Amino acid sequence: MHKEPLLEIRGLKKWFPIKAGFRNKAVGHVKAVDGVDLTVYKGETLGLVGESGCGKTTTGRCILRAVEPTAGQILFHRDNSSCVDITQLKDDDLRSVRQAIRFIFQDPYSSLNPRMTVREIIAEPLKVNHIASGSELEDRVVDLLNKVGLRPEYRSRYPHAFSGGQRQRIGIARALALDPKLVICDEPVSALDVSVQAQILNLLQELQQDMGLTYLFVAHDLGVVEHISDRVAVMYVGKLVEMADAEELFANPMHPYTESLLGSVPVPDPSLRPERMLRKRLQGEAADAANPPMGCYFHPRCRYAQDICKQEYPALAQVSSTLDGSTHMVACHFAEKLNLTGVVEQTG
Repeated sequence: MHKEPLLEIRGLKKWFPIKAGFRNKAVGHVKAVDGVDLTVYKGETLGLVGESGCGKTTTGRCILRAVEPTAGQILFHRDNSSCVDITQLKDDDLRSVRQAIRFIFQDPYSSLNPRMTVREIIAEPLKVNHIASGSELEDRVVDLLNKVGLRPEYRSRYPHAFSGGQRQRIGIARALALDPKLVICDEPVSALDVSVQAQILNLLQELQQDMGLTYLFVAHDLGVVEHISDRVAVMYVGKLVEMADAEELFANPMHPYTESLLGSVPVPDPSLRPERMLRKRLQGEAADAANPPMGCYFHPRCRYAQDICKQEYPALAQVSSTLDGSTHMVACHFAEKLNLTGVVEQTG
């Protein structure tokens, strides 16, 4: 089955300068995102996972130009079959693309203005972009509140009057106000209780079906990612190390870092836990993005590392494919020789 791309990221880099001295000169760079290639297809949910500081949130912010990319292309496919490079857009053209790409933030409280009512928060993007006014604006706000499961009479209240889950619903309503095509979800449930997380995830899936949305779902909780994602991309120190269909990646990881991440997913059988901890425990800390090691960035923590891993960084390459055209991409010299274990096999 042919998949139609909505967003294509090619060679994306975001390096933050390290400045020192009296002249405040750049003496180095933190390579937060370092050569990422990624395609998001229409109608799918692509999970982007990794440890804190791996560059996944920075990738999302680069797409919207909330931070300016250092290099690379971000190609967005419009409904009229045209394609634009977001990194080259100016003013009005950038604003137009930002209407089609919206952001859901991690902290539902700090992302909402405490001095604005729910009505003002949701209506603001509609007013700023001159989409609606008057009674039409009120109708849009009421409709959005209904879509996210909040009562319309709540629109005169302020954010402090709501629970964390309700605040995140307000943030989702604001993100959907302009009928976007792509929604970047930056750990949207990590600040919520587990029971509320499930409600928000189910809401996101319902909205995706009803509105034809595409999600880039940034998270570090693999249980959440497995539940909502169609495909999963794994990042380590600014680089993609593995990408595959969610079911395939969880059952058959092919990068040692992915195996270690899956080993952290809780399982209901206590007898399996000691073995999983011993097999997949990561040693040491993540590499320094300002001074990464030679060769594969993961080799100092990898129990499978050999001499070539310390000398040459492996390219992200296709190792397998399925009948529907899905591919399994891995950046590891020994991807097809290792016998790694996944979470599905151990919990089944």
